[in-house]
This record gives sequence, structure tokens and C-alpha cells, in this order.
Amino acid sequence: ELGRGGMATVYLCTDTKFERQVAVKVLHPELGAAVGAERFHREIKIATGLSHPSILACFDSGQTPEGHLYYVMPYVEGESLRARIQRERQLPVEDAIRITSQIASGLHYAHTRGIIHRDVKPENILLQGNEAVIADFGIARAVRSASETEALTQTGMTIGTPQYMSPEQAMGEKSIDGRSDQYSLACVTYEMLTGQPPFVA
Repeated sequence: ELGRGGMATVYLCTDTKFERQVAVKVLHPELGAAVGAERFHREIKIATGLSHPSILACFDSGQTPEGHLYYVMPYVEGESLRARIQRERQLPVEDAIRITSQIASGLHYAHTRGIIHRDVKPENILLQGNEAVIADFGIARAVRSASETEALTQTGMTIGTPQYMSPEQAMGEKSIDGRSDQYSLACVTYEMLTGQPPFVA
């Protein structure tokens, strides 16, 4: 197990077909049940069409015999931006600008294709050397799609992380666009420079 969050648990696995290490993200059962297999695989398929150096690719998706939904990503031999912030507290200005620029480039690429991330935060930004990539495009789309149904509402789950969520997203507006992701990225940049999110109270 590499880590776990509000929506899924990530495992380090070996792809025996290609003899490579991969990261497998398994949705928590209650979220998987609310999202549904058909919607999940449809949204992951759309996410696999995103090809940009700053967007973590998606190799595959599937469902275990027990009904757990999962998708497969490259294993990034580095750390999350969250781990680096926890270790260093404040990043050098040059590093913060470089990371922000790389993630902004990936987001812009997705936005021009009508795809909004909705959960930009340090945990979803992975660092490998001098390269930063953003993960979880597919899961964000699947959860957003499910949020418009009664099933997800009953689980009490929300999309996004409050400290990085734009006001319009926090208010539950359904017609948000790329500017919401830009707001979240600005919050991340603020935290890289100061050591804490802009709103902590």
C-alpha cells in the first residue's frame, strides 16, 4: 500500500505483461457503488485520451471479482507535493514557479478539451526529479458525473478538498469551468510559498 485518501487506496503492483511497476488506485467500496462500473470505465476511458507531459497517464481500468473498481497508472518514483511541503514547509520560489507552470500547462491542455479536474491539491501532484504531474483526472470526472445522481448524494461525499475548493465549487454549482481548477492551483502555489493554505480558519 502506497497511501490512501478519501476516495481510494493506492497500491504498488507489478504489471506482469510488461514487467513494470505500476500504481493501482482502488476506489473505496461505498464510492464505487455510488459511481457505478459503467460510468467509472466510461470516464476513465475519456481520461486515457489526455496526453500531456504534466498529466499522469492511465493504463487501464477494471473491476475485481469482489466488485471493487480500480484503475492503473504509471508508478512515479518520487513523492507527492504534499510530502515535500511537509518535509520542507516552504519551497524555494523557483521551484514553486516551475511546479505551478507545469501543472498549469497540463490543466490548460485538459480545459481546452472540456475536461475539468475538480480536485487540484498537493496530494494529487506528483514530483519526479524536476517534473511535476497531476493525477486523478478520470476519478474526478467519474465522481462529478455521479454527484448528479441520488446515489452519491446519499453517501455524503463531496468532490474536492475544502482548503483548495473554489467558491463556486463549494457552493455546489454544476456549471463550473477551468477557472475553478486555476483557483485551486493558486491555493497550492500559496501553500508552496508560505507553508500553509490561504484559508486555515
